[in-house]
Amino acid sequence: MPAYAIAHLREAAPHPETAEYIERITATFEPYGGRFLVHGARHEVKEGGWPGHVVVIGFPGIAEARAWWDSPAYQEIAPLRSRHIDGDIVLVPGVPEDYDPVGTARALREALPTG
Repeated sequence: MPAYAIAHLREAAPHPETAEYIERITATFEPYGGRFLVHGARHEVKEGGWPGHVVVIGFPGIAEARAWWDSPAYQEIAPLRSRHIDGDIVLVPGVPEDYDPVGTARALREALPTG
């Protein structure tokens, strides 16, 4: 089942270390089967607020996503970004191809108080 690294990165002033991070990041996730799915694209906010940028990196599974994040290669370059850009980053497993949200709705209904 695929997994994703999703980053919500805030606006930041350009910095040479940020450029270096972008130049080097692909080499850190490719050994784990990762690839950019969203990077450098303009997004449309349809509800709420989303200042900054969104980045999505896809992986074959959550184990590969975790292995990339914890890898010495990524941890070496991570400060190049984090010193200059604030953000939130999550690793999340995807859903299987046969996922049906009705089961999730059923569990939610079962958790509702009766009365």
